[in-house]
Amino acid sequence: MRRQILVATTNPGKAAELAAMLDLDVDWLTLTDIGPTCEVPEDGKTFAENARKKALGYAAQANLWTLADDSGLVVDALDGAPGIHSARFSGEKTPDRTLLDHKNMAKLLDLLKDTPTEKRTARFVCHLCLAAPEKILAEARGTLEGLIATEQQGTHGFGYDPIFYVPSLKKTVAQLTPTQKNQISHRANATKNLTPLLKNIL
Repeated sequence: MRRQILVATTNPGKAAELAAMLDLDVDWLTLTDIGPTCEVPEDGKTFAENARKKALGYAAQANLWTLADDSGLVVDALDGAPGIHSARFSGEKTPDRTLLDHKNMAKLLDLLKDTPTEKRTARFVCHLCLAAPEKILAEARGTLEGLIATEQQGTHGFGYDPIFYVPSLKKTVAQLTPTQKNQISHRANATKNLTPLLKNIL
């Protein structure tokens, strides 16, 4: 029987990205698949702390191995903001993710409106944690370096992808196909680092 691993998210896009990149013989589930759970508070001070809390918290509730990630955007000119508050940068999360994404991007672009290109350096950061109900099994981290664009470009992806410009590709992440994104993203780099650890424990 194949092992089931819970991805600690209700975001089907994120779960699909992780499953595609890890490419393991596993049945991936999301929080939506397992029914009601108590939300695990993301009140850590770092991406790593939040990923660990989520992985352990949902693994205990579901009695399943659970993969959690905490990821976000770190902008140098804003002293690391939005950072761990990336998803709620413009206020509390709402069911309408697209609206929230646009509000978050608008706030960020407004804060950077007087910042010259060379000082708009930023990176996406992803910390992955796999936990059993009572212990952490594996962890990995990945980043993607880039610049914050001055306007939205592209229709793919989600979150801050339309304003995150990758100089080496001369495109925003939202202008990349899902396949291209999955080769270079912070989540892709974290999963590359996690995959050998997972294969060892599966």
